[in-house]
Amino acid sequence: MLDPQMKNCLCSLAHAIAMHYGKSCEVAVHDLTGENAADSSIIYIENGEVTGRKVGDGASAVVLEELSQAEQNREDRIGYFTKTSDGKVLKSTTVYIRDESGRAIAIFSVNHDITALSVAAASLTELTAPATASEPQKITPHVGELLDELLWQSTQLVGKPVSLMNKDDKQRAIRWLNSKGALLITKSGDKIATYFGISKFTLYSYLTDTGEDTENT
Repeated sequence: MLDPQMKNCLCSLAHAIAMHYGKSCEVAVHDLTGENAADSSIIYIENGEVTGRKVGDGASAVVLEELSQAEQNREDRIGYFTKTSDGKVLKSTTVYIRDESGRAIAIFSVNHDITALSVAAASLTELTAPATASEPQKITPHVGELLDELLWQSTQLVGKPVSLMNKDDKQRAIRWLNSKGALLITKSGDKIATYFGISKFTLYSYLTDTGEDTENT
């Protein structure tokens, strides 16, 4: 759990930014110190209607992917594009808050709905342009929906439905899911194993490349 003084400071800053930019700007504080940070990291949020999230909801795909990286590889992301399930285009920023030892203990995130501004992009290019060109990534309200989205993306990566996948195909898809932080979601192992028609033992052997597959996959 975050230190109360740190939490109050971050929440006050989030409130100030949200008030400054108005209802189109969602600002959230994620607590990374809990055991289930991937599932319920949001401890404070303003204008949550932008992404449909609320206090107690989990991290976005961008955050999950970062959490799957080693501590020293986690980097702030400034001014990148995301999108919501209902098609809103957002300009987002994700900043890690670290303790004295350098460990990431919280995330401060800003998601500004620029859908209307994009219509007038010719005169607002500088304001709406991302810091780095990239395909917008979707922000889902709940981690269950996020896991479903990642599972679908893994089949697109392989290029064939699960029913036609061989062992190598499944291993490739599962390793990709792991790189995106999917296995950080509580009980995701059960859902992923069921999705690919394998046991949890086989699932983790695919990740470590040890042990023999005991099933027909």
